[in-house]
This record gives sequence, C-alpha cells and structure tokens, in this order.
Amino acid sequence: MYALRNKVQLIGNLGNAPEVKTLDGGKKMARFSMATNETYRDRAGRKETETTWHNVVAWGKIAELAEKYLTKGKEIAIEGKLVNRTYSDKDGIKRYITEIVANELLLIGEKERA
Repeated sequence: MYALRNKVQLIGNLGNAPEVKTLDGGKKMARFSMATNETYRDRAGRKETETTWHNVVAWGKIAELAEKYLTKGKEIAIEGKLVNRTYSDKDGIKRYITEIVANELLLIGEKERA
C-alpha cells in the first residue's frame, strides 16, 4: 500500500500544446494542462458533464515525449504524484499551486494517418 500514498492517474484531453524548456545541463521540462470530464445525472435526470482542469509537469524523457507527440486536444493518460508549491507573482502576492508531476505518459485516441 505504500506505493498508493501519493498516486494520481488521469485520462483526459490536452488544453494546449506543452510548454517545453531546456534547463542548464540539457534536462527538459514540459508543462501542460489537461481536462478530465465526469458525467452524471442531475435530480431531474438530465445528463450533466463537469470538467476539471489539471496542471501537469513532466521531466526528462517524459518531457521529450510530450514535446514530440502532444498537441492541443490530444487524449492522453498520465500517472504521477501531486505536488503543492508556492511562489510570488509579479505583484509580490504569495500564490499556491497544486500540480501533477507525471512519471508515466500514454497516448490514447486514434493514430494519425500519414
């Protein structure tokens, strides 16, 4: 059960193409957002869909895969862990963010045809 302490698995669609940076030493980092949808029925029996957006960070080989294959709207599955961090914005206000650090990336959806 130790492996389940901080583990996230999501299937969703990319909100944008990854923003990729190459850091000192050549290591790559990719940031992107993905949307997951949950469908349910309301009290009147109408089908409702709720969309949740997630911030994802990938490092190294996974960032390279993201850079090469991910485009806006692409359906993917990721596995990773939740990380909370703080930063100060341009006005000096302290901001809090939760992101998923991906350690697995799987392309879903249809294969592109040449």
